Amino acid sequence: MAKSFNEREIISDLKINAKALGIPSGAANAFIEKIMKGAKKTLKGKQVITKNDLDRAVLKELRVYDNDLAYVYENRDKII
Repeated sequence: MAKSFNEREIISDLKINAKALGIPSGAANAFIEKIMKGAKKTLKGKQVITKNDLDRAVLKELRVYDNDLAYVYENRDKII
């Protein structure tokens, strides 16, 4: 069964991680919006998007704005 991604969930996770890293909320909100636009633009032409495709697109954009946040996002299931 096909499942769509939840943009709000990704944004929420990014905001929580940004706060944990001490990134000011105004700056985080600004670049998270740009990150999501860039990721959607990257995935726009695909008919089927895997979780890995989505993660790669978000990570690609995250690395432009904040490498620490990109690291946390990339390793979110491994960090305890």
